[in-house]
Amino acid sequence: MIITFLRQNRFLSATWKALCVPTSSSAWLSKTYSTMREDNSNVHSSGCGSDLIQKSASTCDDEKCSSRNVESTPEIEKKYVHRVYDAIAPHFSSTRFAKWPKVATFLKTLPPGSLILDAGCGNGKYLGLNPDCYFIGCDISAPLIKICADREHEVLVADAVNLPYRTGFGDAAISIAVLHHLSTENRRKRAIEELVRAVKKGGLVLITVWAVEQEDKSLLTKWTPLAPKYVEEWVGSGSPGVRSPSSSILESIPETDDRSVESTREFEANMATNPEKTQNLNHHGEDDEMALRQEKNIKDQQEYFVPWHLPYHRAEVSGASMTALASGLAKKDDKKGAVVYNRYYHVFGEGELERLVSGMDNIIVVDRFYDKSNWCIVLEKTY
Repeated sequence: MIITFLRQNRFLSATWKALCVPTSSSAWLSKTYSTMREDNSNVHSSGCGSDLIQKSASTCDDEKCSSRNVESTPEIEKKYVHRVYDAIAPHFSSTRFAKWPKVATFLKTLPPGSLILDAGCGNGKYLGLNPDCYFIGCDISAPLIKICADREHEVLVADAVNLPYRTGFGDAAISIAVLHHLSTENRRKRAIEELVRAVKKGGLVLITVWAVEQEDKSLLTKWTPLAPKYVEEWVGSGSPGVRSPSSSILESIPETDDRSVESTREFEANMATNPEKTQNLNHHGEDDEMALRQEKNIKDQQEYFVPWHLPYHRAEVSGASMTALASGLAKKDDKKGAVVYNRYYHVFGEGELERLVSGMDNIIVVDRFYDKSNWCIVLEKTY
């Protein structure tokens, strides 16, 4: 009993020390982060108490403005990541129970007593996986965090690019299937920097992302490629761009102008419906060149909408689906008896994770691997 009490006491102390707020402020903290996503409040990485929420500044130098641009959530993420996961949270959670073996191995091999952050914890399936370690988690989706809290995990709502934790508090951190939902390279890089910042010297960070190189190639035919024009308007080349008021839904942005996307779709359709015919085209000079160009378009494509089918009987649980249908965020598929949501993904190519961390001088890559259509990397913080 004494040992259990000491373990629980250390866990609570470590949790609140990581956040740098008194335990009595837990209710305030929960309320603060439940609204943080909507008002884009900025959080200090090393503040304490009332200083945890960053005050707005009247002046802005280049570095600060760049930082705020990265922290400002682009519309494509708000609409096709945040709102979607809020709507599908219960159904999504019911499908997320199996642990990836290599993630489980990573967590189980950490030293006893380690404090581990799961940034983008979803329904919390990895929280508490190693009974000898202490876990805290965060996610941008309040409904998913509620599921975690109902399971008595230590969690809060927070943004992956602006984590509300002290610098160097944790022994390890994981980010499982999160970075591919961030729509710019700057935001993906910042999320990695935040994970590294949160752990102490010698701490490990495990990151996994969906790969372009899917083991099941047929999946690509079920995803909707985003036309370059669409990506540019919603995302911008580096920082979030200003979106035109007229482009409120995907259909209002014509994709047929982009011949590379159209030819890619035609090629995928031909491959799916008549692979022999497509193969025969390769025996002719011009057709062979066209086929190679189309294959390259498929390989180079990294921005997708990936559908989530929410069964009608699950959609009735919440009014979120009715709102989504009315606003055009979701569509009905009577054949499958489901409300269909699109989730934004930037799928990673081989070596892309390594390139993102190549300019960070306080980490070393200790492992990298491909696992079940995911690129994975393990980093160690050197100072």
